[in-house]
Formats: sequence, structure tokens, C-alpha cells
Amino acid sequence: MDAERDTTAATSSGREVSLPAKETSGDEELTGDLAGLDNPGGLVVFVHGSGSSRHSPRNVAVAERLNGTGLATLLLDLLTPRERLQDELDGRLRFDVELLTARVLGVLDWISERGELRNRPLGLFGASTGAAAALGAAVRRPHDVRAVVSRGGRPDLTTERVAALRAPTLLIVGERDSEVLRLNENVARHIPIDHEVHRVPGATHLFEENGALRQVAEVAGAWFSRYLSTTATA
Repeated sequence: MDAERDTTAATSSGREVSLPAKETSGDEELTGDLAGLDNPGGLVVFVHGSGSSRHSPRNVAVAERLNGTGLATLLLDLLTPRERLQDELDGRLRFDVELLTARVLGVLDWISERGELRNRPLGLFGASTGAAAALGAAVRRPHDVRAVVSRGGRPDLTTERVAALRAPTLLIVGERDSEVLRLNENVARHIPIDHEVHRVPGATHLFEENGALRQVAEVAGAWFSRYLSTTATA
């Protein structure tokens, strides 16, 4: 129920960027695709899920929708090329939520040093285990992250207490993804800030059903547009 493999080599228009990878012994870097910089709205960082990457066709489709609503997006790989090769062998790192959270925090640090990015209201979009890392980063950086959206996520795996969350959070789950839906509903009970569990009718874990991913993009776009405006408050 957690693995989300890339099935096509999708890309998002924009430019490729390199970021330092925290928690590595050398000078390894992470790679990201930055798009929508001409848009006036906030910036949404995509935190990919188990076994996936910035080329996830589902995340790319959602990012393009967000670009169309006036937001900038950053899709990035949370594992270095060396780590991805290792993870393909044992699948261990994709479930190392503490490592993934540290990587997201490193991305937030990188953003804070970029003049073209640092003043934009910031949101996080997490999928599968990436949702746990996104929530963990939001808890640790309450003044940086304004909103979180999870798609088919595992917020129950976060290493932080969601009771400390201060970013309005939208949990999007397929109606037929019963186990993940149950886990999301359990977590939602402990979120003290504005939150919602949105059930996509007829959808399973990967939202492959007709119109399901479009609904994900629409509700995510509405959530970010609401909370990433310059006048929004939590």
C-alpha cells in the first residue's frame, strides 16, 4: 500500500536545480525541477513518496495544475543518485522518515537563501511516506510552512507529534483506499489547526481512476490558494 513507482518519465517545465543533501558524508546533491517562477503566488515543494522521484507522473500532473493557478512548484528527489541505487536493492531508505524529514528541512534552508524564493509563502505537498516527512518538517518549522497537502499519504509515520502542527493540513485519500483512509482519519483527530480529510469518490491508492487525479489537483490547488495568499493566516 506504500510503494509508488514511476511508470513514465514525466517532466515538469521549468529549470533543473541542485541542492545540498543533508545527512551525507560527502558533497552529494539532490536534484529538483523548479517551475512557475513567473507566477505571483506561493511556492509548493513536492515531497515524493515511497520508491518514487521528482518524475512521478502523478506529482508532475498536480504541479502543472498548481502552476496554472498561479503558484510556483519545486519537485525534487529526496535521495541522492547513490542512495536511489541502494534503495532499489533493499527499499530501506524510502521508509527512513527521519532522513527524509531532514532532507526537507535542508530544502527549506536552501529556499531561505534564494532571493527569488524566500519571500514566497511556502507549502508542502507530500505523497505516501513523503507526507510523513512533510508533516515532520512543518512541525519543526512552524514559521516557514504555511500549508500542507497529503496525497495518499502515511501521516501516521511522521516522527513528530501532529498535535504540535501549526500549518493547515489537507489529507487527500481515495475512497476505496480503506486502510490508508483509516490511518489518515486517525491522525486527523489529533491535528489542532484547520484540517480536512478529503475522500476522492471511487479512487484507490494511486488515483488511477478516471478523473480522480484531476480532483486531487483541484482540491490541492484550492487549499494552497487559500492558505498561501499574502493575506492568509492560520
